[in-house]
Amino acid sequence: HVQLVESGGGSVQAGGSLRLSCARSGDTFSGTYTGYCMGWFRQGPGKEREGVAAISSRDGGTHYADSVKGRFTISQDNANRSVYLEMNSLAPEDTAMYYCAAGARCLRPFRVTDYLYWGQGTQVTVS
Repeated sequence: HVQLVESGGGSVQAGGSLRLSCARSGDTFSGTYTGYCMGWFRQGPGKEREGVAAISSRDGGTHYADSVKGRFTISQDNANRSVYLEMNSLAPEDTAMYYCAAGARCLRPFRVTDYLYWGQGTQVTVS
């Protein structure tokens, strides 16, 4: 059973930066397991959950929502079973609960139902 724990959220002023981390535990493999697609999603007040960025543990391929391209960077450390989201030039519309998720493939990187495991989320507030 995979467990995901996010950290790094907080309150920042517009134009600021934050780095979110997601630690993965509970799976049998580490480093050599190539089956995961790790994604970051967010859900703002009254909004649907939307994909922000995703990365394939197999080849490191990345995917970004148009709204965050050029501002957010997703990265991973397979040896430490972690994925990160570097967020720069934050704007009030980035305010949301941010979730880390793990799925089998990155074929549809922003489809919520393709992800099997979810973290509890970390709040990001931009004012």
